[in-house]
Amino acid sequence: MSERYSGAMFDITLTFDNGPDPEATPLVLDTLARCEIQSTFFVIGKRLQAHRALAERAMAEGHWIGNHTYTHSGPLGVRKEEGLAEREIGDTQGLLGSLAHPHRYFRPQGGGGKLGPHLLSAEAADFLKRNHYTCVLWNAIPRDWDDPDGWVSRALDQCAQQPWTLMVLHDIASGAMRHLDRFLDLAAERGGRLRRDFPPDCVPMTDGIATGAFARYVSGKL
Repeated sequence: MSERYSGAMFDITLTFDNGPDPEATPLVLDTLARCEIQSTFFVIGKRLQAHRALAERAMAEGHWIGNHTYTHSGPLGVRKEEGLAEREIGDTQGLLGSLAHPHRYFRPQGGGGKLGPHLLSAEAADFLKRNHYTCVLWNAIPRDWDDPDGWVSRALDQCAQQPWTLMVLHDIASGAMRHLDRFLDLAAERGGRLRRDFPPDCVPMTDGIATGAFARYVSGKL
């Protein structure tokens, strides 16, 4: 970890969703390498198929790789197709193969970053439990995807409001990640310390074992 993050007043865990992307992911990886930061990339299965070499690079550079569904076609708690969990979660995990973290990190789609029972169906929750996944949520969404030039100030405000932020950014071709280096500089100036692990209250299931909070994110009976 770089010396610029010494004397921290608050902690930040950065994660990146919806890649890999041939434009944005290399930019993010280059920036993280310059700043000596390691992160987690939650990849979409169909994008992993198209750009696997980028995920391989991320892993080789010390980043963790997680599962963010195969198609990213809507929160699993509001979709009713039979066998959806196997297709969206299981198929992506199969594609990850040796790239997958041992804890089998999975992040559900929030639909604009919202938390609630729409995240998972009972079928998906059961699939995660039976297959020993770790469910990783978030507590900060600066909406970089729809405000690619203005998200930095919002992200800094979110970090200042809590002692440990788990932030979702997106390595997609929106142009937002051109400002990642500026965000990291400003966060360091304000006393932010970057770390790779996750706040416990953002991880309602670990290796298939759910906390009491897990039910809040499931539609229907567990």
